[in-house]
Amino acid sequence: MSVEITGKYSKGLRVEMQHGPSGSEIYTAAPVDNHGDGSSFSPTDLVAAALGACMVTIMGIIAERDGLDLSDCRFSVRKHMTPEPPRRIDRLPVDIHMPAGLTPEHRKKLERGALTCPVHRSLLPEIGKEVQFIYPD
Repeated sequence: MSVEITGKYSKGLRVEMQHGPSGSEIYTAAPVDNHGDGSSFSPTDLVAAALGACMVTIMGIIAERDGLDLSDCRFSVRKHMTPEPPRRIDRLPVDIHMPAGLTPEHRKKLERGALTCPVHRSLLPEIGKEVQFIYPD
């Protein structure tokens, strides 16, 4: 199965993209530190966002299958670029705030699922992907 995403360059280092199946649109803009105005997600910001969203989505699939409530689950990803050229993503530390009431077995299953999401597995091994699962006390 494939999904087509189309895009068009727009003035001012911006790109408009459309998701073929849904028609949803997103926009990117070059970041301030790379000649842009930072008015939207940059392409590398989307990579960081995709990592967090993918991890939580896979956990959501597991949770729905197992009858768990992940409605309080949230994440943050901090994108770090290499300091020297060529520009590339250096590290993507991820914090996943987990809901209360999960058994040790469910925690293990959800964590394993998150760490095997397609985006995590597709990123180069050189990109640091430190993942921290944070549980309420």
